[in-house]
Amino acid sequence: MLEHFCECYFDLSGPIPCPVLGSITPLFIPNSRIRPIRLIGLCASLITFLYPPVPRIQFDPSTAKSQFVESLRWLPYENINLYMGLDGLSLFFVILTTFLIPICISVGWSGMRSYGKEYITASLIREFLMIAVFRMLDPLLFYVLPESVPIPMTIIIGVWGKRQRKIKAAYQFFLYTSLGSVFMLLAIPLILLQTGTTDSQISLTTEFSERRQIFLWIASFASFAVKVPMVPVHIWSPEAHVEAPTAGSVILAGIPSKLGTHGFLRFSIPMFPEATLRSTPFIYTPSAIAIIYTPSTTSRQIDLKKIIAHSPVAHMNLVTIGMSSRAAAVRSPIFSYGHTRPKHVRRACDPSNIQGIGGSIPPMSSHGPVPPALFLCVGVLYDRHKTRLARYYGGSVSTMPNLSTISFSSTLANMSSPGTSSFIGEFLILVGAFQRNSLVATLAALGMILGAAYSLWLYNRAVSGNLKPDFLHKFSDPNGREVSIFIPFLVGGATVR
Repeated sequence: MLEHFCECYFDLSGPIPCPVLGSITPLFIPNSRIRPIRLIGLCASLITFLYPPVPRIQFDPSTAKSQFVESLRWLPYENINLYMGLDGLSLFFVILTTFLIPICISVGWSGMRSYGKEYITASLIREFLMIAVFRMLDPLLFYVLPESVPIPMTIIIGVWGKRQRKIKAAYQFFLYTSLGSVFMLLAIPLILLQTGTTDSQISLTTEFSERRQIFLWIASFASFAVKVPMVPVHIWSPEAHVEAPTAGSVILAGIPSKLGTHGFLRFSIPMFPEATLRSTPFIYTPSAIAIIYTPSTTSRQIDLKKIIAHSPVAHMNLVTIGMSSRAAAVRSPIFSYGHTRPKHVRRACDPSNIQGIGGSIPPMSSHGPVPPALFLCVGVLYDRHKTRLARYYGGSVSTMPNLSTISFSSTLANMSSPGTSSFIGEFLILVGAFQRNSLVATLAALGMILGAAYSLWLYNRAVSGNLKPDFLHKFSDPNGREVSIFIPFLVGGATVR
């Protein structure tokens, strides 16, 4: 069994022991030797990313089925096994996770003087957990693992945050994400009782009664809505982004919000299609409110980081509108395991409206590199000026031309301008939404216009305008290390599809 477990682990994720061993090794090194601690963490994360595992080479992009599906008994109960696999979307998120962690370690390179080995340990444990989440086909472990991800994130926010409010933000982040998942814990035994297994491939072909579907959908929706996040359970997101260190904001913007939309696509919508179809207004309403509210509230903000922190909320709620536009049709083209669809799924399908859910995938992908690039820009400014208040900036286009160009490119990508990675996806979301509900689509389009307006307004406040002479001696373009960190984000923002 141990050999099978190791073979499965290596085939699906490359050298999984690297982040595990990399998180343990620094604990035996004194904090005074910070350089070897940094190098161990960076090497472990780079090996995890650069190692050419089997999925990246043998993955077949022409099929929508999960590939490299493996099962392993981990509890002494029949039909409760560890089910792992990869499809196109989860493979991308695994690669994105292994890509972001080395960057986060590099970003925090100069800030590791205190609690350096604890920072490396928390970062690598976080990487291991997030890789495992995107590989899981088991609803039970898909509950356990996402609830483990907030633990290292809470530590990073609470210990390495920048201001006194960091403790409050850390508690808020942990409590919101944990309490929202209590309902999911109630749903898993019901799924197990009806299907006799936690294998999602079997659960996807099981016909639940309408009443049970509604209860299970509400339970899963309450869990995933917090992670997206959706209104009104989005309060933790701006606070966590603002109080986290730059590296923490990068990973928060790049990965955890995908856990919610990934959960909707993998479990909620395909398992409970009729309940999703009936509950579409409960998805549309908070999503439309969030898309309008978050750009509007930025006009009151003076903290550059808090302004950017509202962007992930608006973009991910637009994704939820796209997923709901073909509410119950998604057992077929996106997450298919090769099983025949039951009759109740065919009745709920709307084959003429695939644009919405098809368009929701590119924004999820582009959301990985774009907001983190903006947070990195603010981090560069903060490292030089020790403030994020917008009134202290302006005119840096003449003194920091390279950073101004990087900021403008990231701003265009954040606006979903034509030619950027999320433009096609968000356009298709609007097309699909107009076919389902023209009012929601109109509100979503208005929210996108407001989002573009506040993105340009933010750029104008931070880069254009009159030069602030008080900080003239501190203006300096990014150094070589910082530029090398920005390059992959800029390429991803323009090319990820």
